[in-house]
Amino acid sequence: MKNSNTIRFINMAFSLLLCVFFAGLNMQCSSKVKIEGLDLELWKQDRNGCLGLRAKDLEAFREVKNEFLAKDNQALIKTFGRPDKVELADRSQTFFIYFIEPAPACEDTESVDTPLMVIFRLNAISRVSEVTISNLAP
Repeated sequence: MKNSNTIRFINMAFSLLLCVFFAGLNMQCSSKVKIEGLDLELWKQDRNGCLGLRAKDLEAFREVKNEFLAKDNQALIKTFGRPDKVELADRSQTFFIYFIEPAPACEDTESVDTPLMVIFRLNAISRVSEVTISNLAP
């Protein structure tokens, strides 16, 4: 009888542990941010802003940029694709940079010395704390 209760307890503990594990996995997954008015597929195709496709959506982006506050880095990557540039700063901050105008890395187009870019500042826990559109590097 004692052995049966022990086995039952172990099964219940294991089931509870699995539930907690899968619930944690579900919470960790980030999804793409749904934004109206932006053609995100064109955004992803325009690496470093070389094609000038991102500039077409700039005004629409200005209207919705604050919707990205508190989103995590994976949500940004799923939404906009891999950043054109990543800069690490002090206090474990990270900057994700997406060029709107052609960046110096563009080969076939004339790049701008200080191209316009969207800069996402991510805090130590990889959450967006600031979104800016600027020609100045972070």
